[in-house]
Amino acid sequence: MNKAIFITGTPCTGKTTVSEVLADKLNCKLVKINDLAIENDFVLGIDEDKGYKIIDIDALNDKVSDIISDSDELTIFEGHLAHLCSGADKVIVLRVHPDILRVRLEARDYSESKIRENLEAEALGVCTAEAFDEYSDKISEIDASELSVDEIVDLIDDVIFDRREFPAGEVDFMDWLI
Repeated sequence: MNKAIFITGTPCTGKTTVSEVLADKLNCKLVKINDLAIENDFVLGIDEDKGYKIIDIDALNDKVSDIISDSDELTIFEGHLAHLCSGADKVIVLRVHPDILRVRLEARDYSESKIRENLEAEALGVCTAEAFDEYSDKISEIDASELSVDEIVDLIDDVIFDRREFPAGEVDFMDWLI
């Protein structure tokens, strides 16, 4: 039985919404990585240029490891830093086409420079590439661009219970950059 599922991806790919619905569906524990970092004082400061929180990844990783080892139930860890922690049985990277992602980022009033940075990260598959170093064949990459929340939840449910696979590298938004 898989007991630690990490759901990651660029901001605004649907991680939080999908994870909440999935945790309800599976009646399992949900840990929001960003909240965990803030609640445990793992914020080292603010990046002055980009305006985001600098997180102590080592401390976060230790806390995630403790939660995994202290639990015998399925736990979903959600957040764009999840894949930087160890201990996952499976990592799901949600991907969204940069044109769709731009609309979502703008709706959250992200600065143009932060929007551009996130769009480029999405087009380059940065979260997938970072996760691959630690997890290689444990990664599933789902293009959530045109899917409803329920469709994404069903796909992740299939991945968790080994009914489907979405190998890393099959989602490609590189044409957006060109």
